[in-house]
Amino acid sequence: MKKQPLTADISGQMILLGTGTSVGVPALGCRCDVCQSDHPRNQRTRCSAILGLPEGNLLIDTSPDLRMQLLREKLGMVHTVIYTHEHADHVAGFDDLRLFQFYLGGPVPVYCDARVEARLRKSFDYAFADVEQTHAGAVPSVEIHSLTDQPVDILGATVVPIPLEHGPRFNVLGFRVGNVAYCTDVSCIPDSSWPLLQDLDTLVIDALRPNPHPTHFNIEQATDVVQRLGCRQAYFTHCSCHVDYESTNAMLPANIEVGYDGLRIPLT
Repeated sequence: MKKQPLTADISGQMILLGTGTSVGVPALGCRCDVCQSDHPRNQRTRCSAILGLPEGNLLIDTSPDLRMQLLREKLGMVHTVIYTHEHADHVAGFDDLRLFQFYLGGPVPVYCDARVEARLRKSFDYAFADVEQTHAGAVPSVEIHSLTDQPVDILGATVVPIPLEHGPRFNVLGFRVGNVAYCTDVSCIPDSSWPLLQDLDTLVIDALRPNPHPTHFNIEQATDVVQRLGCRQAYFTHCSCHVDYESTNAMLPANIEVGYDGLRIPLT
């Protein structure tokens, strides 16, 4: 039976649910100043975002911290999920989708490429097994939709996939809705993808740390991307404990800020 969930209205907004690197911030056992900081914007859960589209909430990635992220934002409803890539910090919260089948009255639509689908089917094989379940809600109920690099209409909006490189020989997707783009886990933007990022109002972009990294932009590289694009506003995400919120912001151009968990961005 379809139920009405208790949920906040986020229409016309993107919320950064998590802005931290794969181990989160604070990191286990780390004694650095950021991990020991009591500044709330130095507390970063694993990367995820959600968009309030005309026909519902579109979740980008299911991080290991998904349940607490949705509770924090008072979001009791996800209508559709879309995945950037198959790494554990972006898919491990998949089981938390179980409740939404009751609210939707059917499976949760999931948009992903073939590699993400293969990972979901392997890591969460119990959700795809051809066996009768003991009861409704025992496993996530999802309906997989194949995602390519072509625009797709989801929940009343056009979502434009942006092919990106996450280190050598590993491809991921960013997404653009209107004049807002979300590009996490990226170390290189292919030549063919730059036109997809033109004329942005807001860009959310990977900036792992000050020093170079083989699979992520560092702060300098991410800043160069923002300046090349000339977007009005940019926020850094997937930040490690080497990124202090206050001191990093003090060094950045006026139109760039370190993102933080719970940041709300208008969809334009």
